[in-house]
Amino acid sequence: MVSSVLCRCVASPPPDAAAAASSASSPASVDPCGGAVCGGPDHRLRLWSLFQTLDVNRDGGLCVNDLAVGLRRLGLHRTEGELRKIVQAGDKDLDGQLDFEEFVHYLQDHEKKLRLVFKSLDKKNDGRIDSQEIMQSLRDLGVKISEQQAEKILKSMDKNGTMTIDWNEWRDYHLLHPVENIPEIILYWKHSTIFDVGENLTVPDEFTVEERQTGMWWRHLVAGGGAGAVSRTCTAPLDRLKVLMQVHASRSNNMCIVGGFTQMIREGGAKSLWRGNGINVLKIAPESAIKFMAYEQIKRLVGSDQETLRIQERLVAGSLAGAIAQSSIYPMEVLKTRMALRKTGQYSGMLDCARKILAREGMAAFYKGYVPNMLGIIPYAGIDLAVYETLKNAWLQRYAVSSADPGVFVLLACGTISSTCGQLASYPLALVRTRMQAQASIEGAPEVTMSSLFKQILRTEGAFGLYRGLAPNFMKVIPAVSISYVVYENLKITLGVQSR
Repeated sequence: MVSSVLCRCVASPPPDAAAAASSASSPASVDPCGGAVCGGPDHRLRLWSLFQTLDVNRDGGLCVNDLAVGLRRLGLHRTEGELRKIVQAGDKDLDGQLDFEEFVHYLQDHEKKLRLVFKSLDKKNDGRIDSQEIMQSLRDLGVKISEQQAEKILKSMDKNGTMTIDWNEWRDYHLLHPVENIPEIILYWKHSTIFDVGENLTVPDEFTVEERQTGMWWRHLVAGGGAGAVSRTCTAPLDRLKVLMQVHASRSNNMCIVGGFTQMIREGGAKSLWRGNGINVLKIAPESAIKFMAYEQIKRLVGSDQETLRIQERLVAGSLAGAIAQSSIYPMEVLKTRMALRKTGQYSGMLDCARKILAREGMAAFYKGYVPNMLGIIPYAGIDLAVYETLKNAWLQRYAVSSADPGVFVLLACGTISSTCGQLASYPLALVRTRMQAQASIEGAPEVTMSSLFKQILRTEGAFGLYRGLAPNFMKVIPAVSISYVVYENLKITLGVQSR
């Protein structure tokens, strides 16, 4: 019953159930492929037959209990957790069960994932998987097994005794078995180690067991840090202009991009365009290191024994790790803002700036704007991760036929769009944070709270006032991403990191 549903050839999408039922009575309806998710004339009818077999209580829907009993009758044993994942993956209307259309859609979607995994395991590209290929694939993920263990895995799927697995045997075995963590897809779709747009609030990437054991993880972090340093330095003039517009622009002082650059050069020369960049680059290393270590510890506290976390777990762990990292280096964030806003001759350097702030304003000054900064982490990281995963899955569903490799352009486009969306969502909080950090540098400025500053901006400037400096911020996204990617790839080669 189960194996007869699976595809042995490639054909057009399946007809609707009524058409399948009517055509099944004619001799021409015999499925030439032997039963596949290929859209043969009677394929949908066969799926309906399987659905009815699994629907033990005959209510037109498959719940966890239906799947457990039905699959047991067919000789397939799945744990309750696995069956719950199947229902959750296919349950589009969130009613706790799969109707027939959801069941069909789940199988078709599941087949695509299985095909990608099969392609990644088939190292020889001969359409078959042998024990050596299984050993190599697991070794790539840091899991070492003996040849006897690999043969045991093979025997569990091998129907014809050839000690190799073809596509049909692979899919027959994995029907109605949830596959979530596809190593090849995870490795291709690295995100946060590549993209640096000036804000280090993204959720950290996952590293495989092998990357941790061989020390490749720190090389990726070093490559990402170096790429971020070059990228931030190249786009520093736009970043300083953004800070100036966030703090000084208003309805009465409408600062434009050309006027802002002219004002900076007139006041301090071309060199002044890079004010605040030194501390901005300097904080990359401690922030990245603290975030990575915190993320790894929080992953253990989350309690997941999976090598790769689910999206919700990544968001929680990443946001908490980001909060810990930001809390640790936040005084450097305040210094960056003050250095970017300084007048010529005001400070002799970073240490002089820190000493003067401490002497005049006390230690509390180094944590001004801390609350809106912490609140900004969740919308930034959450939307960035959600948009990136949505774009990634959309590409995989539509275009990933024989490989999960998206190519450079798709990777950069997805990262750019997701980072931009994250920045847009958290920008009002970032603007309020910057104004609170800078308030002491403005003559006679009263001390304000986050809520009062929000109200003041909305009252005097309207909602548009919360987005001052957005134009230069967005202008730097594409060059920042492009530069960081090129530098990242070259640093990986220099550091001996194997290319994915």
